[in-house]
Amino acid sequence: MSAPTLKERIKGVSLIFACGTALFSDGYGNGIIGSVNTLLKRIYGTEQFPENYSTTLNSVVFVGTILGMLTFGWISDKVGRKFGMMTSAGIVAFFSALSAASSGANHSVHGLLAMLITCRFFLGIGIGAEYPTGSVSCSEQTEGKAISKNAQHRWFALATNSMIDLAFCVAAFIPLLMFWICGPNHLRAAWRLSLGLGFFPAIAVFAWRWSMEEPDMYKKSSMKTVKIPYSLVFRRYGVQLAAVSVTWFIYDFIVYPFGIYSSTVVDTITGGDSSLTTVFGWNVVINLFYMPGTLIGAFVVDYLGPKWTMITGLLFQAFFGFIMSGLYGTLKKHIGAFAVIYGIFLCFGEFGPGNNLGLLASKSSPTAVRGQFYGVAAAIGKIGAFVGTWAFPPMIKAFQKDHPNNADWGNTGPFWVGSGLAILSALITFFFIRPLDHDGMAKEDAEFRVYLEQHGFDTSGMGFVDGTETHNSSIPEEFNEKEKEAA
Repeated sequence: MSAPTLKERIKGVSLIFACGTALFSDGYGNGIIGSVNTLLKRIYGTEQFPENYSTTLNSVVFVGTILGMLTFGWISDKVGRKFGMMTSAGIVAFFSALSAASSGANHSVHGLLAMLITCRFFLGIGIGAEYPTGSVSCSEQTEGKAISKNAQHRWFALATNSMIDLAFCVAAFIPLLMFWICGPNHLRAAWRLSLGLGFFPAIAVFAWRWSMEEPDMYKKSSMKTVKIPYSLVFRRYGVQLAAVSVTWFIYDFIVYPFGIYSSTVVDTITGGDSSLTTVFGWNVVINLFYMPGTLIGAFVVDYLGPKWTMITGLLFQAFFGFIMSGLYGTLKKHIGAFAVIYGIFLCFGEFGPGNNLGLLASKSSPTAVRGQFYGVAAAIGKIGAFVGTWAFPPMIKAFQKDHPNNADWGNTGPFWVGSGLAILSALITFFFIRPLDHDGMAKEDAEFRVYLEQHGFDTSGMGFVDGTETHNSSIPEEFNEKEKEAA
């Protein structure tokens, strides 16, 4: 077989990014709301905001995201990857624009906030939908003929997690840019423009996907037109799904609430300066901590493999977390060192589980149920983020109560717990998650067909070509008798 041409390689990579890059718009939508809330409070005053507004806003986004992950996991497998990707991008684009144009009943603050909460719920559905549709399709495109074997995992990481982290950086910078452009007397324009700009990456991805076809892997091995034998699927992949889900839960439990420590860095460096330029500027710096981890990790994963890259990241994250725990009081007095260690702690989170959980979720399961496998794992991870957000404040209080004479001891609690959980996650990964090979998805599909036939399931209806079932022979020719028995 001749080597792919430069044009074919570029097309192959562009398909990967067409599937995965929508996570940029999702990351932007998630990241922008904190700065928008800051602007709204400056405009209307904190006294006009309901006491539980921020909690309600975060909660509805979590609920919407989980609903999107679970619902579109099924849609991705049974209706189609392209339909799911188009729908998710359309939802994000529409509700990004609608939230920017929000106005409350009689222009009241409470009406405005209610409208924003409603928009954020549906935006959450679109964000959640992207994971089992776009990310899954992205993983399937990485094993195309035009993609080098030694770059399959790299392109996935760059098109998914790196895009999310980049979006958080952009989402931190855009409000600062809007403040510079609009000035302190036009903050209403600044927050609306900041939200509304989320429309453009989403609609661009929607257009990019318009002419796409379903991935070849989905055409060959989907169960779009046949009943999925869930009992057999669970018997074969249940342990793997549980392991990926638990490690994702732990990762989100750790990474989401740790944003509270960025305020420690900013407040100490700036002396509590509350000017928007200072607050937004340092928010950009904090978010930049994530980028080295995800970018370096993307170029390492094809050599170490997703399993060992994830374990490496988790163990180093735990190590620097224990440093933060033991030396918190000292580091806080030397904020430069605090910021560096804190940044390294965040970096290794992206180097390890940030980049590799999506890889493990998408490439550990067969095409027929990949969307649902991914959707369930990601939804359980998102529950971890929700639980962590609620658990960290009482955790800090509990640690502080045990050491009332040490004013900093409470803040060390989450680092002790987070580091311990990172080690637990590394152990789960080591014992229960299998390594992934290059071109391993095609092999998994072949072995899954053999497994189904050995248990009496008719696989002749799997797959389709141009909307028609293939009804081809279920066992690939390259599988000899020994391979069939091993599968």
